[in-house]
Amino acid sequence: MWVRDRVNLRRRLTLLQEKMLLASIINMVILGTSQGMRIVDLTHEHSPSTIYWPGNPRYNFTILFRNSTDSYWYESNSFATAEHGGTHVDAPAHFYEGGLRVQQIPMEKLVGKGVIINVKQKASIDPDYRVTVEDLVNYERTHGSIPDGAVVLMNSGWSDKYPNPTSVFNTPTPSDPKTFHFPGWHENATAWLMKNRNINIIGVDTPSTDYGQSKVFPTHVLMGKHNIIGVENVGFLDKIPESGSTICVAVLKLTDGSGAPARVFAMMEENKEVLASGSESLLSEVFLMFSLIPFVHRLIG
Repeated sequence: MWVRDRVNLRRRLTLLQEKMLLASIINMVILGTSQGMRIVDLTHEHSPSTIYWPGNPRYNFTILFRNSTDSYWYESNSFATAEHGGTHVDAPAHFYEGGLRVQQIPMEKLVGKGVIINVKQKASIDPDYRVTVEDLVNYERTHGSIPDGAVVLMNSGWSDKYPNPTSVFNTPTPSDPKTFHFPGWHENATAWLMKNRNINIIGVDTPSTDYGQSKVFPTHVLMGKHNIIGVENVGFLDKIPESGSTICVAVLKLTDGSGAPARVFAMMEENKEVLASGSESLLSEVFLMFSLIPFVHRLIG
C-alpha cells in the first residue's frame, strides 16, 4: 500500500511541478511586461520554406475546414512535419540510445539564463568555425561564470541566411551533406561545459550543433549521453544581450519523439533600474522554487 501511494504521490508531484512552471512563466510574462520586461521571439516560422536536413519530409499544411455560418466562423487544419526542422529541439534520444525522449524532458530543463556566445566575426572568416573552450573562457571574463541551468547559444550570424537552403548550408548542393559548411560546437567546448558547468541546453543558429563538415557528430553524442537538450536553427540572437536574459524553449510535447518543433523566446528587462527593482527578484524566486523540487522528491523516497 505504501509503495503504491508513494508512486501516486510522485506522479501527482510531476504534474504539479509542470503546472507550477507554466503558471510561473505566465506570471513572468504578465507581471514582467507591466514592469518593463521585453519579450523577444527567437523562432523561425514553420512554413513551406522551413529548413530540413536532407532526407526529411517537407512541411505539409492542409486546410480541412474554413466555413462561415450565420452564427460563427469555423476553421480547422492539419499539418505534418519532420521532428528536426526549422527551430526545433533535439532530445537526448536523438543521438543516444536510452536518452530522454521529448515527453520525458523535465519542464525546468526548458528554461534558463541566456548565455550567448558571439562568434560572428570568426564565423565570417571561417564558415567551418567551431565554438572553443577559449570562447567560453573569454565570455566568462566579460560576463562572469556561466550560471546553473543556463541556455547556452552560439550566435554565428547565420540567422540572417535563413530560409535560403543554399545560404544556410553554405553550398550550391544543399541536398548533399558532404558539401555543408556552417559553424557549430567543438566537442572539447561541449565537454568542458558538461564537466565544469551545470547547464540545461546547448544551441545554435545553424542547422546542427555539430559543424557542417562533421561526419560522426561528437557534440550530439556527448549531449545525448549527458541528457543535455539541444536547440537548432534559433533565430534573431542579435536582438538580445549576451548576458541578462531568460530563455524559454517551449517544445511540442511529442510522445516518443527524438525531437520536435519549438517556440523559443527570451525575456529581459528594459533597463537596469527594472533589473534591480523587481523583475530579477521575480525570476530568482521562480528558479529557487524549482531548485527545491529534487529535494522534495528525495523526501518522499
